[in-house]
Amino acid sequence: MNTIIKVIIPAFNEEGSIKHVIQDIPDIVSEIIVVSNNSTDNTEQVAQQSGATVLREERMGYGYACLKGIHYISTLEIKPDIIVFLDGDYSDYPSELVHIVSPIIDDNIDLVIGARDKKLREPGSMTTPQIFGNWLATSLMKLFFGANFTDLGPFRAIKYDKLIALNMQDKTYGWTVEMQLKAIRHKYKFIEVPVHYKKRIGVSKVSGTIKGAIFAGVKILSWIFKYSFV
Repeated sequence: MNTIIKVIIPAFNEEGSIKHVIQDIPDIVSEIIVVSNNSTDNTEQVAQQSGATVLREERMGYGYACLKGIHYISTLEIKPDIIVFLDGDYSDYPSELVHIVSPIIDDNIDLVIGARDKKLREPGSMTTPQIFGNWLATSLMKLFFGANFTDLGPFRAIKYDKLIALNMQDKTYGWTVEMQLKAIRHKYKFIEVPVHYKKRIGVSKVSGTIKGAIFAGVKILSWIFKYSFV
């Protein structure tokens, strides 16, 4: 039986990159779902013309967009086996999706994180706050939970039924760390797969601003400390 894979791409004003992301996704994917997070440019039109299913979520927030995609999938008669999350800014290499899903298909892993390995990152592709934030968050997860994560990378794959069981709640910047913390709590089998990473097209709405970086850092740390004392 063929494995059904669907991709959810949150996107806010990514008209310059979204076509490239969609076109580079391998054809093992049955549906590409672009969730426009209240975009004011031509992201929705470009994504639709490129063959994606386009949804619109007017409430601003990365988590809101991801939850919109999950809700849409929950209404489908035939549910997927695997959900892949991928950013719409073309900083990841969508062709590496095959490496992200392989451990789930071949080794029955529940969650795979695409880790932006330093050796595989284009210089300048991650900001100093991003690098420090990843180090701090993953170091705390190792200290408190013994989890060997090195990254909170957004390029990731998870079994659909395992994703639903996590009952994801975060609406904004804490989405990725919430998933990893809950996977630890649920004793999921998880691994990281090194992935390449390049400079995004356009300016980041989170790490590209001081306000965004601070809010993201606070949200991530709050999730970690919340789970450390319950």
